Amino acid sequence: MIKKIKIDLPKIQGKLEEARFRDLYLEEDPYLHDCSITGAFLENEEIDKLILSKVKFNNVTLIHSSFYKIDMTDVVFENCDLSNTNFKEGILYRVHFKDCKLMGVDFEKANLRNVTFENCKLDMSEFVETDFKPVLFDQSSLKQANFYETKLNAVKFESCNIEEIDFTETSLNGIDISTCKFNTIHVNLTSLKGCTVSREQAIVFSTLLGLNVKDE
Repeated sequence: MIKKIKIDLPKIQGKLEEARFRDLYLEEDPYLHDCSITGAFLENEEIDKLILSKVKFNNVTLIHSSFYKIDMTDVVFENCDLSNTNFKEGILYRVHFKDCKLMGVDFEKANLRNVTFENCKLDMSEFVETDFKPVLFDQSSLKQANFYETKLNAVKFESCNIEEIDFTETSLNGIDISTCKFNTIHVNLTSLKGCTVSREQAIVFSTLLGLNVKDE
């Protein structure tokens, strides 16, 4: 049975003061709060245990960087490029990624709570042993994304491209992928129990069982 999910959006009110990402180096602890960052370009940054609270990023490029154990609460990324960035073991609470490029981003062993990916490119992203509850992937590309041993609790995939996605050792019970596109998918047959698929997708999965589907 597919359950409806409700995603709490970031709680950011009023006009935020414009800041620079470099401002966090002025703090004793890496912390940015109640601010917006626009048009910045950074790469190869490495900051552990960074805290972001009520921050908006717009048209920001932050690539090939590492933010191990990052803590984000009420954060928005819009039109940003975070490709090949490491968010391993991070905690994301009420975070919204909109129109973002997240190619090869790494959320291994992270905890995602009330997170939305809207119209994002997440090809080759890593969600190994990631814990989701609830999370929405909306009209996003997840080609060759890795969801190995992932906990999908209250997760919705809406009109996504999941070509060659890897759900190995991940239960899809209660997950609806019927609106998604793919020709090839990597998944254990036992993991498919309780997953909702379209008729066309069912034919693809039948090949995993070694069945020959006869056209009438």
